[in-house]
Amino acid sequence: MAKEKTIYTCTECGGTSPKWLGKCPHCNAWNTLIESVAENNSPAKNRYSSQFQSLAKASEVTTLADIDATDMSRTPTGHEELDRVLGGGIVEGGVVLIGGDPGIGKSTLLLQALDSLQRVGLSTLYVTGEESGAQVALRSRRLGLDGSQVKVLAEIQLEKILATLEATQPGIAVIDSIQTVYSDQLSSAPGSVAQVRECAAHLTRAAKSSGVCIVLVGHVTKEGALAGPRVLEHMVDTVLYFEGDTHSSFRLVRAIKNRFGAVNEIGVFAMTEKGLKGVTNPSAIFLSQHSEPVPGSCVLVTLEGTRPMLVEIQALVDNGGPSPRRLSVGLDRDRLAMLLAVLHRHAGVACMDQDVFVNAVGGVRISEPAADLSVMLAITSSLRGKPLPKGFIAFGEVGLAGEVRPAPRGQERLREAAKLGFSVAVVPKANAPRKPIDGLTIHAVERVEQAMDVVRGLA
Repeated sequence: MAKEKTIYTCTECGGTSPKWLGKCPHCNAWNTLIESVAENNSPAKNRYSSQFQSLAKASEVTTLADIDATDMSRTPTGHEELDRVLGGGIVEGGVVLIGGDPGIGKSTLLLQALDSLQRVGLSTLYVTGEESGAQVALRSRRLGLDGSQVKVLAEIQLEKILATLEATQPGIAVIDSIQTVYSDQLSSAPGSVAQVRECAAHLTRAAKSSGVCIVLVGHVTKEGALAGPRVLEHMVDTVLYFEGDTHSSFRLVRAIKNRFGAVNEIGVFAMTEKGLKGVTNPSAIFLSQHSEPVPGSCVLVTLEGTRPMLVEIQALVDNGGPSPRRLSVGLDRDRLAMLLAVLHRHAGVACMDQDVFVNAVGGVRISEPAADLSVMLAITSSLRGKPLPKGFIAFGEVGLAGEVRPAPRGQERLREAAKLGFSVAVVPKANAPRKPIDGLTIHAVERVEQAMDVVRGLA
């Protein structure tokens, strides 16, 4: 009997190698090559060519000006926060990939969304590969979805799932999860790189040809990235990530990719006994309730997609040992080291022998540089033991030369702060509004040392 030919497939990019290597020759990732059995290509080519012959019809070359392009019609899911990250609702023929840690609420949110859609007359299908139909029914009853007419299919074989989609023609179908689905045409195990890639490709083709919206639930690795090859994210139209601590009652859903809407939108949910509920005022989550101002606390107006949100930045500066620590939670640690150097060089605030800890309250992750000024003011406040004034906010990017650069959409940030009752703001000069904002005193600065002088004058 002939020995089966094996190949090594990269779990990051899906590239193959005839032998094991420490580093993938395609994407240069380390220790990502996994051994698998090579597939027989000759019958596969004939099978694919016959199966997708109807989708491979030749089309004429057309100029962009002659194409009749219309906006995609959207169907709201009944959950405002989910619609926000989707760009307004589900799109016919769209493919959505949603990932997150185990138990964070992916299946719960999707089951709630399917129930809301079927109640407005849309045909729905929930394909579960990890639970039985009875388990899904028990979960729906715990969520209070009595009398739900969502169709449930407990199946993991791709061919049967595709046949059910063709027979029932639902408006939206959820595949929970893509890592459990397998095809008989491949000999590798469910969850392998080849199975995940091929099954996702078949489901994407089915969505585009039939017009059904398909939602794929994906597992994540211990680093928090979606398991399987990164090509999975390129296949789909929208990629959503669940964020947040499973020990907290709040969940964040962030759009990483969206062909039908804005990216980096964020939806905020609260986990309750009746499932996930949208949070209308997310700023309240990320602000600590201090009866009086405390040292080391500064409120930042950050921008998540198109939504301005207020987040409290907390800093603690303490006497360090021979090797002072620099630790940040929710913020980039390398940027923190850079801000400490700028603070010393241009504002004369030295923290070389101090431990510096910075935290974004509420478990939110802040990646935009507009948080620089708030971080520096919080560190200075903790170091000197003097709190910032009550109702104080700040935002602005800080450069290595000590200049304070403007943040995008500064007017919206200031209006959001004024709406929530804040009264004093330190902002970049380019973000200063032409017309005064009621109830908000704005101090426009160009450099870090000017911001420090303003704060000293307010104290």
